[in-house]
Amino acid sequence: MSTSAVPSVLFVCVHNAGRSQMGAAFLTHLGGDRVQVRSAGSAPAEAVNPAVVEAMQEVGIDISAATPKVLTVEAVESSDVVITMGCGDACPYFPGKRYLDWKLDDPAGQGVAAVRPIRDEIGRRIRGLLADLGIEAA
Repeated sequence: MSTSAVPSVLFVCVHNAGRSQMGAAFLTHLGGDRVQVRSAGSAPAEAVNPAVVEAMQEVGIDISAATPKVLTVEAVESSDVVITMGCGDACPYFPGKRYLDWKLDDPAGQGVAAVRPIRDEIGRRIRGLLADLGIEAA
């Protein structure tokens, strides 16, 4: 990866309503304009999980305006790192991309108390990812 290019990271989860939204929000929050962030799902939900919105608000990150998006081949093709989030989602494979699968509990149908540990684990992994990419967390 060249030092002049901004790395691009795609978070993938089936409904794009919980884990992938938290990952994208943390990476945007901590990486700023030093990283390009996308999230998508193969079967996007109507809206982001309200408990996920609340849990992120507790750490000062507002994702209330976020909307689930459909996963496209173009999104995968234009990303340097593709992170699936333990959702068993099928993701197009392209040689030369870095694929990570983060096994995480599903926050769907859970209250905010159950979402907090998932949120905190995603935040921890995002800090590790930023370190791997050579980007200092904001």
